[in-house]
Amino acid sequence: MTRDHNYSALQEYGGVKGLTNLLKTNPEKGIHGDEADLSCRANAFGANRYPRKKGKSFWVFLWEACKDLTLVILIVAAAISLVLGIATEGIKEGWYDGASIAFAVFLVILVTAVSDYKQSLQFQHLNEEKQNIQVEVIRGGRRIQVSIFDIVVGDVVALKIGDQVPADGILISGHSLAIDESSMTGESKIVLKDQNSPFLMGGCKVADGYGTMLVTAVGLNTEWGLLMASISEDNNEETPLQVRLNGVATFIGIVGLVVAAMVLVVLFARYFTGHTTNPDGTVQFVKGRTGVKSTIFGVIKILTVAVTIVVVAVPEGLPLAVTLTLAYSMRKMMADKALVRRLSACETMGSATTICSDKTGTLTLNQMTVVRSIVGAIELQPQATIDKLSHTVTSLVLEAIAQNTSGSVFEPEDGSTVEVTGSPTEKAILSWGLELHMKFAVERSKSAIIHVSPFNSEKKRGGVAVIGRDSDVHVHWKGAAEIVLALCTNWLDVDGSTHEMTPDKANHFRKYIEDMAEQSLRCVAFAYRNLDPKDIPSEEQRINWELPDNDLTLIGIVGMKDPCRPGVRDAVELCTNSGVKVRMVTGDNLQTARAIALECGILTDPQASAPVIIEGKVFRAYSDAEREAVADKISVMGRSSPNDKLLLVKALKKNGHVVAVTGDGTNDAPALHEILVFLWVSKEQK
Repeated sequence: MTRDHNYSALQEYGGVKGLTNLLKTNPEKGIHGDEADLSCRANAFGANRYPRKKGKSFWVFLWEACKDLTLVILIVAAAISLVLGIATEGIKEGWYDGASIAFAVFLVILVTAVSDYKQSLQFQHLNEEKQNIQVEVIRGGRRIQVSIFDIVVGDVVALKIGDQVPADGILISGHSLAIDESSMTGESKIVLKDQNSPFLMGGCKVADGYGTMLVTAVGLNTEWGLLMASISEDNNEETPLQVRLNGVATFIGIVGLVVAAMVLVVLFARYFTGHTTNPDGTVQFVKGRTGVKSTIFGVIKILTVAVTIVVVAVPEGLPLAVTLTLAYSMRKMMADKALVRRLSACETMGSATTICSDKTGTLTLNQMTVVRSIVGAIELQPQATIDKLSHTVTSLVLEAIAQNTSGSVFEPEDGSTVEVTGSPTEKAILSWGLELHMKFAVERSKSAIIHVSPFNSEKKRGGVAVIGRDSDVHVHWKGAAEIVLALCTNWLDVDGSTHEMTPDKANHFRKYIEDMAEQSLRCVAFAYRNLDPKDIPSEEQRINWELPDNDLTLIGIVGMKDPCRPGVRDAVELCTNSGVKVRMVTGDNLQTARAIALECGILTDPQASAPVIIEGKVFRAYSDAEREAVADKISVMGRSSPNDKLLLVKALKKNGHVVAVTGDGTNDAPALHEILVFLWVSKEQK
């Protein structure tokens, strides 16, 4: 049913609800998730794994090493040298030269095969690590992270932008959920998923939105599993330097053969024309006088000279030396928990002249905590005190926190510790909501979500439309503080009254944002507007509905602290002293970016201005020539989109830089098409 996208068959089963009943799961709480339940499901429907083709055996690598042109030339030379040596000096002493060449060739072949075989095993381990994606599932009402290999039929999986769909399934609920199915269909079109098009294919990527899915097939029962089982990844990839050196070695070998052939012709000509003499001055060959045996020995000596030229000219150890050096570097990096996808990364990283680094999660710990909050134009002291706020303001704040989020709060029935899940930003805001005495499930039940505009790196904000029990419709927006503030025409006072956003009041709020940013705080603003129910489109038209973001009323602003990662300043200093320029490219505003850059040592001048510290939209507006002119001067880029990072990388490359990019999120993806080496940092490696 899922593989054929058979909607009528789904309806026969009773839709998603009927399917969840058949699979003994709950669309909201998921499966029980105990060992017996998981084992039973894995036995009945299979595991989310697929058989992989075995890697090459050691003997295959040995045979491939023997086929190297340089070594073939040397093997032939060794055979000829062995024959000539025995013929001229006898078997007792004549085998030395030929056997020495043969031993050297055998040693090169053996070491090359062993090195390539070990490299292959390391890549197999790396691929297993790469494919072991952590997926968020709902089991027993709790959101937990599990390995993609542990997904079972009946699991309820939470999907958000950037996630890989872990298996085939049916959409339970979603908001603006768009899937990139190009990896399966070959078409680059983004497909929107809703109740009329609910089928999800494993291996695809979530391009936008979020939602939950019911897993209906895993492993070889999915299209992705069948595809992955039929292909294998070739990891025996040579680096650019290896390719060039192999080419040089082959070229030298060919030149050696040509020179040896020329010398052979010249020596034969001299010998048979009587111009070759012995040490005592006598001619070695005289036509009609020199015997056959003497002539053969003379020819053998000439052939020995030619073979010697070939052996000396061919640099058989050069490619091997490079392979061993890079493989050793790779093993050292793996010991430091740096998984190297390609040997060429070791080589290229050593040539890097500049690093474009993400901020959140790379230079900082990505552990957000709300430390300052302004609600109703007053700063809460402490930030979770709501005594001064009216009931209207409190309810709007809690509604904004509980409904406009991709995170979740699990409140155990036994009264144990509350669990908050989601991105670090969402977790910080939800935790702040809990400090405001928010009951997550209660707040969610007070209103129903009509439509969602998910947050993404381009627009820097996300919105949600909700309808309450009294049929009032609120559109809540949350995002980068100065961007949301610019959309506000009113502000909410502590008593629940609204006032016009005058230029003076806007500057007052802007000053709050700047003060927070100077303290290295990430600023997020909350705003809302009322909406007439008549302006809400029908459910069929709602999929393309753009939530209104004009005439907003500012509710409040929070400042979240994300501490700088220990050791970052020393690492930046080490790079700088090594001639590698470190640049920060972040989505935060300039003040926050400046404060973190000063803390990390990327900036040294607190008064630095453009183009040293620049906004993404300013850089984006430049022409190609202007971008290339200022790219070298940029140390910090704030409020940047993924495309701005791509433009910076392109400009630096055109200026002759070898560019590396460090990052930990999907917003780094566009730059991957241009950079020479990408350093991805996982939560475990941090």
